[in-house]
Amino acid sequence: MDPTTSGRFRVHDRRQRPAIDDGPDAVDDEADATDADDEADATDVDDEADATGANDEADATGAADAEEFVLVELTDEPVDPTAPDAEDRYDPLYATAEGYEGDLADAVDALRSGFVVDATLAWTDGSARFRDVEIVRETRFRFADEVEGMFEAAVETWRQIRAEGEPVGSITTRSNDGDPNGALYLFADAPGSDTFAEVRTGRLPIEPLVARVNESRADDDPREVFVLRPADHEFVAVYVVFDRDGVLAQTVRDTYDLGAGLAAGLDASYPGGDDSLVSDDSDDSGDGDGLDGDDGLDGDDEFDALDRL
Repeated sequence: MDPTTSGRFRVHDRRQRPAIDDGPDAVDDEADATDADDEADATDVDDEADATGANDEADATGAADAEEFVLVELTDEPVDPTAPDAEDRYDPLYATAEGYEGDLADAVDALRSGFVVDATLAWTDGSARFRDVEIVRETRFRFADEVEGMFEAAVETWRQIRAEGEPVGSITTRSNDGDPNGALYLFADAPGSDTFAEVRTGRLPIEPLVARVNESRADDDPREVFVLRPADHEFVAVYVVFDRDGVLAQTVRDTYDLGAGLAAGLDASYPGGDDSLVSDDSDDSGDGDGLDGDDGLDGDDEFDALDRL
C-alpha cells in the first residue's frame, strides 16, 4: 500500500511540470562503454525498434506537458516567523493535476490557486496524487508579470522603503471611509534576481503574510491575493485584499486583466467556477472598498479605485 499524507493544504499554483535536467556533468556509464562499432550497429534498427522509439518519444512529450499543483501544508498553530525553521515549515510539495476519474476528477478540476483544502495524498515512486480532497476556503491567488501602470500606493511606498535602505516593507491600505481593506507587501527584485518566480513557485513563502491577515480579521471570509511585478519598477507586490468579493478586488482584477471584475457586472462569476463575484448583500452604491459615495462622480469620470489607496 502506498504511503499517504493527510492534512490541510494551500493550493499555491497550478503549473506545467518542469523538466528534470541532470545537468552537463551527468554521465551514462553504458554509453561510455560503447565503441564505434556499437554506434554503427545502433543506426541499423528494425521497424519494431523504430516504433518503440516513437512511442517513447511520445511518452516523454506527454510527461513534459503534464501539469501539477504546488501545495503548501498549513500548520494547526501559527508559525513564529523568527523561528530558525520557520521558512522550512512552508516548503512546497507537488501533486499530479491530471489522470483522475469520477468524482475525484471533478473535485481536482475545481481547484484554483489560493484555495485551502483538506486532502489525503498518496505517494508512489516519489510522486504525490490526491486520494481525496475537499475545499475549505476559496481564497484566490492571482499572478501577473510585467504589469503596466502600477498603482500609486505601491510606487510611493516603494520609494519610501528604498529611501530607508530596506529591501522589504508593507502598508495597510484603506477605503474612502477609512476602513482597512488590504495589506500591501513589497519585496526588492534587483537585477539578477527573480523574486516573482520565487514567490510563484513557493520558494519564497507568502503564506505567513496571508496568515497574518487572517489572524487580524474577525471573519472567515476568503481573501484575494495579487502577486504583481511591474514592468517599470524593481519590486514585487504581494497585495492581500481582505474581501475577495469587494469593489477593491474587482478593480484590481479589471486593472490588470486578472479575471472578472467591475466591468463584468456585479452578477458575474469567476472563470471556471459558479461562485458569485459579489455577495448577495453587496450593492453598487460606491460605499465599498476604494469608492466614496461623496465624490459626486458621474458616468463620464475615469475613476480608478486604485488611485484612491
